Amino acid sequence: MNSHYSKYWLFQAAGWLGFAGIYLFIAASLNILSSAYVERMGIFVTVGTLITHMMRWFIHRVDLLLKPLNKQVIGFVLLTFICAVIFSGIEIGAYNLFNLETQEMRRDNFVSELVKFSFNAFILIFIWNCIYFIYHFVEKSRKQQLDTLKLEALVKELELQTIKAHINPHFIFNSLNGIRALVVENPERARKAITELSNILRSSMQVEKVESVTLERELNIVKDYLALENMRFEDRLKIVYEIDDDTLDQQVPPMMLQTLVENAIKHGISKQLSGGVVKVISDFKNNHHELAVQNTGKLNGTINKEGFGLSSTLNRLNILYGDNAKFELKQITPQIVEARVQLPVTIH
Repeated sequence: MNSHYSKYWLFQAAGWLGFAGIYLFIAASLNILSSAYVERMGIFVTVGTLITHMMRWFIHRVDLLLKPLNKQVIGFVLLTFICAVIFSGIEIGAYNLFNLETQEMRRDNFVSELVKFSFNAFILIFIWNCIYFIYHFVEKSRKQQLDTLKLEALVKELELQTIKAHINPHFIFNSLNGIRALVVENPERARKAITELSNILRSSMQVEKVESVTLERELNIVKDYLALENMRFEDRLKIVYEIDDDTLDQQVPPMMLQTLVENAIKHGISKQLSGGVVKVISDFKNNHHELAVQNTGKLNGTINKEGFGLSSTLNRLNILYGDNAKFELKQITPQIVEARVQLPVTIH
């Protein structure tokens, strides 16, 4: 017997026995308690339990709880009325069979007694149905909420895994283009570049299964990447780090900072004939951990967030932090573009 079914019978027993206990207590208080009264109450509880159990079986049989709300209400009212009449008929018949009729029952005819008993039974069964309906409505709503949360979590996990799966191939493609430019011009530097790329890939593979890493670990990847790009750009690329040491143990999305730096190289430095500066900044500000990547360059008109670097950053921040993280890309001076990320502070 499963726990759900056991809970049902527990509530059934508690409800009907509790009802009988209250009536027996009242009868005892009014000095009208007798063996016949106890026997009638026993029949009443037994018939009530059987009728409501059969009613429950019918509700599940016709899937009443799965129908639209208006049909559920109509169905419950009709079912309550029918069961009340059946309940009363069986109850009166049992009283007659065991000679447990009251003086009032002996005076009235069967029809009037059936109407009176059915009215009382209707109220009782209606209350039972309301409790049953409300219980299942709450359970159904709670289950739907849990299913929705599970589905949202699954979708977010799949989205995050998809984003991660795209980041590494995208980065590899750009890095291999850089190495290709060095192969003919300077084979020795090309070999060094391959070593740098190997270090980056090894690091990225290690963080593939986690949602966040320390800034220190992320910076190591960024430094390897910039060292690789520095071989390609030579004197055209200047790298500056402004890192608050207290932020090194803060958690950040893996490969996110590297993606922003890569974006700065691709859309900023590579388009400048004389090259430029890439500055990586990490600091605490306004009770948040702020990461910024500044680069020489200009935004062309509106900010294009369809590019992979920006779209992946926006998607991951939304998936991992929701409204607790912000991303901003803007022209802070006529020559400098800044990508700034605001993250919640990690408490250790």
